[in-house]
Amino acid sequence: MDSSAAVTQPAPTPAEPLAANIRGVQPGGGVCFSIEMAWGRLRRAFLKTFRRGYVRRMAELREGDLRGAPHDVLDPRDLKFCSNLCSARWAPEHDRFAWRGKLPFVRWGLAELLLMGLPLLALTIGAALTPWPWLAVVPGIFLGLIVWFFRDPRREIPQAAGLVVSPADGVVSEVLNLDHHEFVGGPAVRISIFLSVFNVHVNRSPAAARVVRLSYHPGKFVDARKPESSIINENMTICLEEPEFPYRRMVVRQIAGLLARKIVCDLKPDQQISRGYKFGMIKLGSRTELVIPAESGLAIDVAVGQVVKAGETVMARYAT
Repeated sequence: MDSSAAVTQPAPTPAEPLAANIRGVQPGGGVCFSIEMAWGRLRRAFLKTFRRGYVRRMAELREGDLRGAPHDVLDPRDLKFCSNLCSARWAPEHDRFAWRGKLPFVRWGLAELLLMGLPLLALTIGAALTPWPWLAVVPGIFLGLIVWFFRDPRREIPQAAGLVVSPADGVVSEVLNLDHHEFVGGPAVRISIFLSVFNVHVNRSPAAARVVRLSYHPGKFVDARKPESSIINENMTICLEEPEFPYRRMVVRQIAGLLARKIVCDLKPDQQISRGYKFGMIKLGSRTELVIPAESGLAIDVAVGQVVKAGETVMARYAT
């Protein structure tokens, strides 16, 4: 009989329930959010009054559970801001609005794109038709910035084993060794990324992982380039764990900035996500942090000042 001590391998970490203050994928609300919610209520009232057959058919096609949804879910549009609160869904072939996810703009920002973009477009056209067409330059520039901000370009996600990709577009502002990180469970490396208003603001998963914990903290909105923004600004902390041994733990933090005041995160506890999965955004200039275990065989592939792209730039790699 072999008397050697058995090697105890780590086990997956149980997922924690969703925090009570996360009441949707955009917990901080906002003006555009409120307008979109009001429009949703009007749309649902119209459908229940004048399109009862459509409502009945969609209910028959719906999969999952409506428990947790803060309002009626009549079709896939109603899941846009509460997909993390319930398990309701429609199969792709039954989702008449899936085409919106194929647009070159982030779906969570379509309301802002319309509410801010259409008035600017009207001002641009109106000014261009006056005797002083040069007046169209100013609203035209702002229109271009709004359209540019909400773009959602395709990304090629590297597939090699052991890679950790960037969770955000921007410039690396910090690479810091930590003696200990509570969730990681030991020494770690924190990589901070500053996003300007000119960057793509879609956040992506750094690795294939399972969601263990989500924590939302309301806060201030100081300039995201300042180190203290990591502590005092509104932020969402996403704790992830690899689905297979050695079950490495990682953390992504979405941090609001001076202009970016609305954090979007559609993840839910115990959800399995792939490397490069789009899980949210921070609207208008911000900061994103990535914390990974500092273990033997880790190689950091980025340096302060380097430009990175979400889902595409390799931040670090582990020896497999």
